[in-house]
Amino acid sequence: MSDSSSENLILVSREPDGIATVTINRPASLNSLSQLMITDLARAFKDLGRDESVRVIILSGSGRAFCSGLDLTAAEQVFKGGMKDKEYDPVFQMEQCPKPIIGAINGVAVTAGFEIALACDILVAAKGTNFMDTHTRFGIVPSWGLSQKLPRIIGPNKAREVSLTAMPFTAEEAQKLGFVNYVVEGTELLKKAREIARVVAHNNHDIVIRRGRINIMKK
Repeated sequence: MSDSSSENLILVSREPDGIATVTINRPASLNSLSQLMITDLARAFKDLGRDESVRVIILSGSGRAFCSGLDLTAAEQVFKGGMKDKEYDPVFQMEQCPKPIIGAINGVAVTAGFEIALACDILVAAKGTNFMDTHTRFGIVPSWGLSQKLPRIIGPNKAREVSLTAMPFTAEEAQKLGFVNYVVEGTELLKKAREIARVVAHNNHDIVIRRGRINIMKK
């Protein structure tokens, strides 16, 4: 069963086995996020978190990229502090979501896309994927927790390098640093994410929620 919003720019599907998939679906713009898409992405995670039939969520991007960041209109709103309402903040809703989130990352995850990837519990990346933080290049302060989360995951020195240089680092390097769990061929990306999701979905639901979201993400 599937539903969509924002003219099919955020797709949500639910499978009988308890696996839900959220897809950022704006491939012509490398899945850059508009203001409406940001709102709908937040709503998707809030709704899935409340859906008792859902045990685990896969987040992916269609086409050649996971998410290339915010489009100009959305970036302006975030820069002006227009994302203060947590109801419409996708990273906040991902962190509050009691269901484990598996990110299936391909192509690029840039700035806002990078921050959204950081909000996932498990990351599977396609070979050749690049992660990039361009906040310093455009003079924007990170608003979704990147400056706090990234040093905890990859270490403070590497995090400073990534953010101060605004240079990309690869999925392979991210795996060595403990940020990415698996690096696979692009054709195997969703297959691997679903394989992990099936294992998670079959485990004790109460314990998975407690360990996956509260103890790890909210530290």
